Amino acid sequence: MQSSVAKPSKTSLRAVPSLALALASSAVFVPTHVFGQAADNTPVLAPVKVTGEREQSSYQTPVASQPKFTAPLLDTPKTVQVIPQAVIQDSAASSLEDVLRNVPGITFGAGEGGQPLADRPFIRGMSSGNNVYVDGIRDPGGQTREIFNLESVEVIKGADSAYGGRGSGGGSINLASKRARLGNFAEGSLGFGTDHYLRGTADGNWQFNETSAFRLSVLGAKGDVAGREAVDYKKKGIAPSLSFGLGTPTRVTLSYYHLETNGMPDYGVPLASKAPALDNGSGILDVSRDAFYGLYARDYQKTKADIGTVEIEHDLSDKLTFRNATRYGKTLNDYVVTNPGDGTVKLDPTTNTYWMKRGTKSRWQESTMLTNISELYGEFETGSLKHRFNAGVELTRETNENATYNVATLSGTTCPVTAGFGVGDRDCTPLLSPNPNDPWTGTITRNPLSQDLTSTTRSAYLLDTIDLSERFQLNTGVRVDNYRISGDYTAGRPAVTGSADGEWTMFNYQVGLVYKPASNGSVYVSYATASTPPTISGGDQESLGADTSSLKPERSNTIELGTKWDVLDNKLSLTAAIFQNERKDAQISIDANTTAQAGKTRVRGLELGISGQITREWSVFGGYTYMDSELLKGSYNSVNEGDPLANTPKHSLSLWSTYAVTPDFTLGGGAYYVGKTFGGNQNGAGGGTNKVYMPAYWRFDAMASYQVNKHLNVQLNALNLADKEYYVRTNGVHHADFGPGRQFILSANMRY
Repeated sequence: MQSSVAKPSKTSLRAVPSLALALASSAVFVPTHVFGQAADNTPVLAPVKVTGEREQSSYQTPVASQPKFTAPLLDTPKTVQVIPQAVIQDSAASSLEDVLRNVPGITFGAGEGGQPLADRPFIRGMSSGNNVYVDGIRDPGGQTREIFNLESVEVIKGADSAYGGRGSGGGSINLASKRARLGNFAEGSLGFGTDHYLRGTADGNWQFNETSAFRLSVLGAKGDVAGREAVDYKKKGIAPSLSFGLGTPTRVTLSYYHLETNGMPDYGVPLASKAPALDNGSGILDVSRDAFYGLYARDYQKTKADIGTVEIEHDLSDKLTFRNATRYGKTLNDYVVTNPGDGTVKLDPTTNTYWMKRGTKSRWQESTMLTNISELYGEFETGSLKHRFNAGVELTRETNENATYNVATLSGTTCPVTAGFGVGDRDCTPLLSPNPNDPWTGTITRNPLSQDLTSTTRSAYLLDTIDLSERFQLNTGVRVDNYRISGDYTAGRPAVTGSADGEWTMFNYQVGLVYKPASNGSVYVSYATASTPPTISGGDQESLGADTSSLKPERSNTIELGTKWDVLDNKLSLTAAIFQNERKDAQISIDANTTAQAGKTRVRGLELGISGQITREWSVFGGYTYMDSELLKGSYNSVNEGDPLANTPKHSLSLWSTYAVTPDFTLGGGAYYVGKTFGGNQNGAGGGTNKVYMPAYWRFDAMASYQVNKHLNVQLNALNLADKEYYVRTNGVHHADFGPGRQFILSANMRY
């Protein structure tokens, strides 16, 4: 919907108080409630007129969805890239990883450590799996997230604990959800494709009186991973949203999100350390893309997420709004997967064939989260200074229960004794031609909990943009987090069971000076900090150890110099920034038997971004990132020092563009480049003994769409058009994951 309202003149978009209506879409919805004053100074409601259809086609997003951003993105002194609904739909994205392909400089870590087989984004060389938010609220748990209920995805780069709290050294990702709004519409998409692709989504909004509406999004999907036919998935989801008081001073939104997945998990292919003679030059085993080491008879992955939110907003005046949000969520990640990296490989000299005895990895992880956020935002003046601010408190309680499975093989493919395996060894497969149809019987029994943790966080924050003059703005923010954790754990080899706890109070801040040489441009310099508690410094999920309480949080900081411009009648946004990210107090070995918090890393680089319209027919979205990363202080033997960081390519580029050849016919395409990317610093990513890396690659996508009539659009997408074989993840120790192959998707998009 687009709204036309009578309202007083304002320079602050954040002072317009309607988070429930200001959805992060390609066109921000303007609230339909603005106060005026009668002659006796009694507040009166301004007249409201609602017209037109909501705009979905823009690639440009001027305002973030979160009220914590106290200025438009043009005047925010930080690299922020928003992927709008239009780009998500045009590029046929169906996962968070698909969406983030459009943001250069983001990679995904392989299933290992704190978040195996879950979303593990890396931003500016730092693991950011713990820094994913939904509508500004942290979204913990080992999850593979869906996008059927998203309006946009917002990526903040650089230290940003002043915004989100703990663990945001490289940056964070915010998912902006669909919500009920005024107006009526119904739309849906049905897609068919190669690799058994079938995906259906529906999104309807119904206004049932002048101030209330209901919205419902649903999903059903299944298919195989292109080029890896053995890997399949099934998904179903539902997300209702009910809003009251829309267009009035008090608004209440109730929302719920449910997602279930069930599929064959993929742990990639082994590294060449299993058979050095078969090294493809990058330290990865030279096997075909369709080589799959799992077992249909045993492997599985099931996930479930249930999240409910209640949000209340009340306008205390036309310049001041109070917001309270309460969320409860539970997620489950449950799987048994073949891990080829843990498999035993031996050469049978009688046939000159390598055989592998399959290794397994398993997890049962259930996480819960209860959060309440209360914040006051708006604007005020102190003398000649104008403030646009957000002040709030946040209370959070999280639990994390982890267990593994005892997988016992009773019968399976016999391992050849001539290769050196034992007489009773089973569950073997040829290393270069594994067979997922191999027979297997056995038992899968869940072990006792290896981790049972509860953490609480109490936070207070204040963010403020101060207009010093017509040309200068000061962007500031401070946040204090008191983080406590306690619980039981079993860790180490041999396993040690114990209990531990810890408590840390972390203070973080950001400050940025913005100079506006013109109303459509800004030049800025900023500095920001972040803190990562030692309980998550080694991965993406909370964990405890015997020495937890004696450790201190890791510290990160970012300094950035940049400029942003809205050109071509403010329809095209251009951004550029140079930055330095530093991380210190990381845990490293200072001798063979001692660890200390002395590790230090640094990433220096350049960010370029573009989004919007070059002409009325030509839309573009993308950017380029250069990162020069270095491990400044590593382990005691210094084998890693000077190496580039894992999951941090020096060059990466993404560019998605569409052109309306006629009013009804549109062509588009995407070009993506990721440079040489090392998989880990464990044994020397660049200069050590284990030079495992993912070679640089280009990937190209294409799209064509035709508007049949005002209700129906038909769209054809070709993903990985050249069928490029490339790797998207490796931890440098166990395995590497191929990217998907070529896939064609034909979609019918309907709207009423």
